[in-house]
Formats: sequence, C-alpha cells, structure tokens
Amino acid sequence: MAARSTQRSKIRRMPLIDPILLKARLGALAGRFDVDALDECDSTSSELMRRADRGAPAGTVIVADRQSAGRGRRGRSWLSSPERSLTFSLLWRFPGNASRLSGLSLAVGLGLAKALEKLGAVGVRLKWPNDVLLQSGSDFAKLAGILIELSSDRRGTQAIIGIGLNLETPDSDLPQPVAGLKQCCAQADRHEVLAAILVSLVGVLDIFAAEGFVRLRDEWLGYHAWQDQLVQVLGDGAEPLPGRCLGVDGDGSLLLETARGVEHIFSGDVSLRPVGRAQG
Repeated sequence: MAARSTQRSKIRRMPLIDPILLKARLGALAGRFDVDALDECDSTSSELMRRADRGAPAGTVIVADRQSAGRGRRGRSWLSSPERSLTFSLLWRFPGNASRLSGLSLAVGLGLAKALEKLGAVGVRLKWPNDVLLQSGSDFAKLAGILIELSSDRRGTQAIIGIGLNLETPDSDLPQPVAGLKQCCAQADRHEVLAAILVSLVGVLDIFAAEGFVRLRDEWLGYHAWQDQLVQVLGDGAEPLPGRCLGVDGDGSLLLETARGVEHIFSGDVSLRPVGRAQG
C-alpha cells in the first residue's frame, strides 16, 4: 500500500487521515489498497475517476477532509468537513460488463453495515438501494450514503464506489432525519472506522465478484429496515406506488407486493417511504 499525504500548508502537521496509521490497521490487507489522503478536493469520486482514466490500480482510495462538490444520489450534494464526517471513494474492477453488477450498491451497503456493527454500532439498518440508516425505536435516520458510478471497456467494468458517513450528526437543515456514528458507537476514530470499512468491503466485494448479489441476499435482508412493511415507491414524475415491501431478489431488485401482484423495482432513482411517515 502506497502511503501519501497532500498538505495544504506547513502549519498543519498532517491530514486527519494518515495513510501510515491506516496501513497498520489494515494489517494483512494493506497491500490491496493504495490510499491518498487529501485536505480538499471537488469530489473524491471525481478525483478518483480522473486517476482511474490515467490507469490507477484497483484498490485505489481517495479520502478527503473536505469536498466542495460531493455528489449524492439523484443529484443531491454531500459536503464533508474534518472530524464530523468520513468521505472517501474506492476504485474496484470487475470482469465482464456492467450488466453483471446488478445489486452492487446493496453489497456495498452490507459491507458498510457489517463494519459499523463490528466497531460496536447498534441499530444499523439498510434501505434499498443505497442508504445506511440508524434505528432508534421506530424511528430511522440516515447515517451514510453510497453512490456507485460504472464504466465499461474491453477489459471489464470499473466501479467508483463513493461513501459518505456521518461521524457526528449534521447540524444543517436537511430534508430527512440524519444521524452520526457517535450516537451509536463509542469507537469513532476515523482511522479505525475507515480501516474497518475497507476490510469489510474486501470480503463482500470478493464474494460479489465470484457469485453475484444472490450469495449476499439473505445477509442483506437481515439488516433491511422496511422488511414486510407497507411502503410507497416514489419516482421522478410518477405517481406513488404503494405496496408491501417483501425485500429484494437475488438480482438486487426491490420486491413490492401491490394490487397488481409482486413487482420488481429495478430503478435506482426511486425513494422508499413507509406510508404516512416522512422520508428516511
């Protein structure tokens, strides 16, 4: 694992993420990652995409203390600041075309949930297709988001896996309930958290590459926030589609029991809401 740190000024001793300290926490898996810690960039995914175009190897990670143009799902922004969040992107490559990667965002969510639980977090749940929630009683708040961007060529498909995790609860005005890892986990040191996530992702992504999401489906369902609940699926410009959420299929599609029967929802551009509850 190459260790590099980009410093803005000599006044600051080091970035809050130090690749040398991270390497020690990754242990035997350190060689599978090449981590670059930046003080600031426009977007970790944009920066990683530029490096991928120049031939960066699989396992390259860009982690930034601040990003000025971070991207979330459906065009939303995801801003980050030191100590309050952990924002990074991981480059992974798969054989074959993108059609083989159905369910990848769910697999990544599973890896993230397992890592947070291993750190001691309680109440971590998953929302289809790419959100990590924190449950407290009957309430849910967004803890982390995942955005995956795919591109294919004759060599296979590369995935830019962007992850934004709240360490502390954001204090900005947001359209949905949000939470921070420190609410449910005493261990919120950024090096420990990032190392745990990367180690967990290796295990999940290796299984996914060999056997697809179907191999991870049952484990994902164990974290599913809306399992067997009445929900409505919302799409841009479409009428809400109500039904009972039956979980997900082996291809990662959402299974929704409606008046017309069981429907498979494939689009990543839908939001899921329990009937009568604000978006979570």
